Amino acid sequence: MTDRGRPFDAFVFAGGGCRCFWQVGFLESAGSRATLVPRHIVAVSAGATMAAMLVAGRVARGRARFASLAAANPRNVHLENLLGPEPVFPHFGMYRDVLLDAFDDEAIAALAAGPPLDVLLARPPSRLPPAVSLLAGFAAYLLERRLRDAVHPSWPRAIGYTPELVRLQDVIAAHAGHTRATAEALAALLLASSCTPPVTPFLTYSGRPVFDGGLVDNVPVFAVPGHCERTLVLLTRRYPAEQLGRDPRRRFVQPSRPIPIAKWDYTRPDLLQETYDLGRRDGERFEPGET
Repeated sequence: MTDRGRPFDAFVFAGGGCRCFWQVGFLESAGSRATLVPRHIVAVSAGATMAAMLVAGRVARGRARFASLAAANPRNVHLENLLGPEPVFPHFGMYRDVLLDAFDDEAIAALAAGPPLDVLLARPPSRLPPAVSLLAGFAAYLLERRLRDAVHPSWPRAIGYTPELVRLQDVIAAHAGHTRATAEALAALLLASSCTPPVTPFLTYSGRPVFDGGLVDNVPVFAVPGHCERTLVLLTRRYPAEQLGRDPRRRFVQPSRPIPIAKWDYTRPDLLQETYDLGRRDGERFEPGET
């Protein structure tokens, strides 16, 4: 893509759960009027899943699968399962189902040939048990958001959380020739980046505890390689302009109004469609030459 002769070298996909469907709607619409082909992608949490679905050519399939599962799920919390084998929160199983359904041979080949896609994970402080780390990390995150509402959180890092980037193509290479194993490994990586107990189970990745990468940065522009001269940053909620700054190397795009669906609402395919449609309408108004 050119922007008055200047390419977007990189895309950054913020996290935001179901709100991230806005991102793919936006890019599909904006991309129909301009060639949006980044050379590098950095993504976190559900934004990483949207980035992977987009590169794999599986957005429509993933949306349809998720909408079907959501239509059959009457509640986000199933208290009747408290004493039984079924989960109280259906989110993890539904999320994993969508991923495994999407990552067939064709999708995996497209991802392998696509731009490098770095997925952000949050590693908790090793000195604390995972449950304590979770409580401390999310308390710090939520308190900072209430008091500062900063684009880039800093308090979880201050208590010992560390970022880790895993390249999606490295995961594919490690399982070359084994479709099911590759799909499972890709799903494990993307679920690790979205790990938010109790909505999801406590997870490990590469043998160590892991939590939602948004704890260390929900808009991970810090991970864009230095050689990338211009980055398109896809947010999932609105920020005041003064918080975004005016860096000529970065173009922030955000929803034109608050997104209608909540990040962990897995019951409303209608709001999912509204979120995607809002992204498409916002993408139709996108002018690549603006700064």
